[in-house]
Amino acid sequence: MAETPDELPTFSQLQDKWQPIWREGDFFRTDREGDTRPRKYILDMFPYPSGDLHMGHAEAFAFGDIVARYWRQRGFNVLHPIGWDSFGLPAENAAIKRGVDPKEWTYANIATQKASFERYGISFDWSRELHTSDPEYYRWNQWLFLKLYEKGLAYRKDSWVNWDPVDQTVLANEQVLPDGTSDRSGAVVEKKKLTQWYFRITEYADRLLDDLKQLEGTWPAKVIAMQRNWIGRSNGAEVEFRVEGRDEPISVFTTRPDTLHGATYMVVAPDSDLAAELIAGQPAEFAEPFAAYLARVQSTTEVERLSADRVKTGVPLGRWAINPVNGDRLPIWSADYVLSDYGTGAIMAVPAHDQRDLDFARAFDLPVKTVVDTFQPVTGVIPVIPPDGELPDIETVDPAKTGIALTGEGRMVNSGPLNGMSKANAIARMIKDLEAAGTGRAAKSYRLRDWLISRQRFWGTPIPIIHGADGTEIPVPEDQLPVVLPDTAGLDLKPKGTSPLGAATDWVNVPNPVDGTPARRDADTMDTFVDSSWYFLRFLSATDDQRAFDPAAADTWAPVDQYVGGVEHAILHLLYSRFITKVLFDLGLVHFTEPFSALLNQGMVLAGGQKMSKSRGGVDLGDELARFGVDAIRLTMAFAGPPEDTIDWEDVRPGGQVKFLNRALRLATEVTSSPDVVWATGDAALRRQTHRFLADAPGLAETFKFNVLIARIMELTNAVRKAVDGDAGPADGAVREAVETIALALSLFAPYTAEEMWERLGYAPSVALHGWRKADPTLLVEESVTAIVQVDGKVRDRLDVSPKITAEDLERLATSSDAVRRTVGTRRIARVVVRAPKVVSIATE
Repeated sequence: MAETPDELPTFSQLQDKWQPIWREGDFFRTDREGDTRPRKYILDMFPYPSGDLHMGHAEAFAFGDIVARYWRQRGFNVLHPIGWDSFGLPAENAAIKRGVDPKEWTYANIATQKASFERYGISFDWSRELHTSDPEYYRWNQWLFLKLYEKGLAYRKDSWVNWDPVDQTVLANEQVLPDGTSDRSGAVVEKKKLTQWYFRITEYADRLLDDLKQLEGTWPAKVIAMQRNWIGRSNGAEVEFRVEGRDEPISVFTTRPDTLHGATYMVVAPDSDLAAELIAGQPAEFAEPFAAYLARVQSTTEVERLSADRVKTGVPLGRWAINPVNGDRLPIWSADYVLSDYGTGAIMAVPAHDQRDLDFARAFDLPVKTVVDTFQPVTGVIPVIPPDGELPDIETVDPAKTGIALTGEGRMVNSGPLNGMSKANAIARMIKDLEAAGTGRAAKSYRLRDWLISRQRFWGTPIPIIHGADGTEIPVPEDQLPVVLPDTAGLDLKPKGTSPLGAATDWVNVPNPVDGTPARRDADTMDTFVDSSWYFLRFLSATDDQRAFDPAAADTWAPVDQYVGGVEHAILHLLYSRFITKVLFDLGLVHFTEPFSALLNQGMVLAGGQKMSKSRGGVDLGDELARFGVDAIRLTMAFAGPPEDTIDWEDVRPGGQVKFLNRALRLATEVTSSPDVVWATGDAALRRQTHRFLADAPGLAETFKFNVLIARIMELTNAVRKAVDGDAGPADGAVREAVETIALALSLFAPYTAEEMWERLGYAPSVALHGWRKADPTLLVEESVTAIVQVDGKVRDRLDVSPKITAEDLERLATSSDAVRRTVGTRRIARVVVRAPKVVSIATE
């Protein structure tokens, strides 16, 4: 007798039953001896252990697990590892707040998250678990640093940096949000001059940009666009302007060398080294206003400085440059709308054709010279440029009077030999002339800046450099790695603008490894993005104490076949991982240039339209799991829509998924046939529906249409219910085949329910390893097809016919149908074209 709903196990009973079985069976361990199956590396962006798992984790890791479980079912040897991105400021700040060691707080959170992952049924290979805060891991961060240092890709310099006044540490450019605040603390970012360590990522700018072509079609288009925009390659020219009283010229990058004849002044960033040099030795009438101006600029965010609506400010430096193409003397100003890290920190200003330059010129009564006639795109007429190059009706279009810069395409005027040329031709000619004169050359510029990796905090990877008393930099020998963090006992970890490690005197004061003289360790720690830039390779050799990773294992498993995680990492993490991969390729340690072959971004999970956070509150994952169970939550996440869509938890119904899962489980308890029953003897219609599902499911899974796949599982479940309650009955072979298919498909989404179904159907665990069944092509043939009948191009009838019907029979049926006879009436049929068995086209006279 079939069990009633009350006799079915609760979701908590299923979870308590199957967790220890999965743990003891170690079903998802990857390194099985002699496994010859094809391989798939499925990787989730590893979590930061800030507390227990939240709703965002529930969504992201559900999707990654669906993908991993699917490829196992398809016969692949799947690597699906897990670790923790466990260094970083949040752990240090939380530890300071609680008065505990960051390590104690971090590893307690890891234990909590690990237990939650096991409860959530994620099919991880736990034998490869790693934590980036383990010395066994960060030893290899230090090894990687030394490799970059050897290649000249790690260097130290004085520079203006982004300073987080709350966390009291520097930030990479990528960690400053568009509104000028820190993505860490939310504080308004300040500028501060410090000596810092950098990775020379700009050396790889072209490769990072050009290799994005490899990822088109497998990465989201918006992520590729974000990467391209961040790298920001611009083609143009580098132009040298001689400066009166200075031996070295000022080099300026411009994308519009064609407009050089229109340059009327120059601007240098007030916080640049160039401005400091130019103002040095100048009279007080220039030096004092500049000093006051620089102080104001240093308290202004880059977002404010670059705002188009902001009133332009600046001060003259009392210096003059010479325009290399016409000899004009150009006054040099310092203004905050130019940034020190853009090119050389200096620009040539062409106010007639750049709105910011024009606003500045009008504010300080500087010359404006039009050199591009931009009117013909509006009128559709290209005017004849007179020999003297004068622009007709100049009074009506002069930007100096209208306040509107002429930024469109046009023909060159007031530009000597360039007059009458188009923009493209003028740029090419100007670059040729500059190169011939030795005053310029073709060049490229990038928005991308070198990766600043120094952090003035404790909880991170120590930088493996020793500083000699004479200022020399001595790399720590590899056989002395790892440089292990000291104990926190006696250290003040509160942020104060200097690295806490500097106060660990027994740790920081060491003999110079070259000559034994007194020296000091570098007291800064590395940006945690270093940790995550290569972790996908450490998973391949997680317990290897001789090397960061085995190159042979990298050849076997990498690059990652499918990466799953949030779009918030579209720039930082992905860009840095791509850079490090290319460095390792150049070192001959890997044989691929992109780390992640395919990328799946999940959307956000909202609560009542609001983003969830600890401060704002929201839906608690633990409460939802206790209320509905793991399977229902996982199924809800996947059924809510395409993975990249945002979910509002108020709009979904986990309770409905609980009912569906109980219906599916009940079917498994009702099947009375044995596992060796002959399916082919069962209900024909149900078998056809089962095999249509088997044929369609792979395409849905591989294109991440998880919600559609679940809908198809539900349809098949309903069909089985009808068959069991109808003529087929629970002993029918087709019923067993369909229920087994439901269990196999549900194992992707609801592992507890699927495992219980599989056991009740008479099989040993684990259903996740059973393998996907193939559709029988003979069962995919439709019993009938719908033939469309057109009369004079308009659909007049639809006929359900056999797919094997002959053209002659279909013509006879179509022309004699009531709908066609009424339409044709007394007219004669001139022609019948039959494209059996789908379309019949009838033409009348």
